[in-house]
Amino acid sequence: MIIDLQNKNALVCGSSDGIGRSIAIGLATAGANVTLFARNAEKLGNVLNELDRSKGQEHAMLVADFSDTAAVKEAVESACLSNVYHILVNNTGGPPGGPITDASAEAFYAALNAHLINNHQISQAVIPGMKKSGYGRIINVISTSVKIPLKGLGVSNTTRGAVASWSKTLANELAPFQITVNNVLPGATKTGRLSSIIETKAGKTGEAIDAVEEEMLKEIPMKRFGSPDDVANAAIFLASPMASYITGTSMIVDGGRTGCL
Repeated sequence: MIIDLQNKNALVCGSSDGIGRSIAIGLATAGANVTLFARNAEKLGNVLNELDRSKGQEHAMLVADFSDTAAVKEAVESACLSNVYHILVNNTGGPPGGPITDASAEAFYAALNAHLINNHQISQAVIPGMKKSGYGRIINVISTSVKIPLKGLGVSNTTRGAVASWSKTLANELAPFQITVNNVLPGATKTGRLSSIIETKAGKTGEAIDAVEEEMLKEIPMKRFGSPDDVANAAIFLASPMASYITGTSMIVDGGRTGCL
């Protein structure tokens, strides 16, 4: 299977590290022109230098803090004045963990702004260009909590569920324009967020980090954590012409951990 994304422009959010970085690198390798988008200009610059240019690709970057929805909206709308994005990857770091009974209203507002509102505003900015070009792929990196809520991630579970419902609604509205909208649901993936979750649990329980990791691995049939590339490969497929009849779905990438179909 050869995925060719030459002459396609991709906007990848949260691409300074982790899953977003791997998706950006993979899209560029497939021939796409990639615009990186995150808050840390230095990290984005480092990733920008890693992107493949062997097919004449031209890459760029946008900088905004995703806690500031107005700044994110302004950056994307400005970029869309001179660019048509055929591929959008909505992705940003998850909310802090903790029981939902301890969550403040402010925690929900912050999480919904960072995920749902930003996803919506960015999508609104790029959809007109997708319609005119006749090609559109919107891919949301969410979480397996869309299928089964994860313990100790109350705000995240709630927010991810809202994004999934928004995504399905958007997919139905955009299907007549041949624009697809899909979700990628990573399981336990080797990123800074996974390390933080493990460290937090170890701190609360008094267990060693290795013991917490071993406990988590027991829940995964493949007996390993995922890599960012594992998740990126799913996103790159959904961004390709080969996925033209797949929309409104959630693709689980978790080594078999999620206990439902």
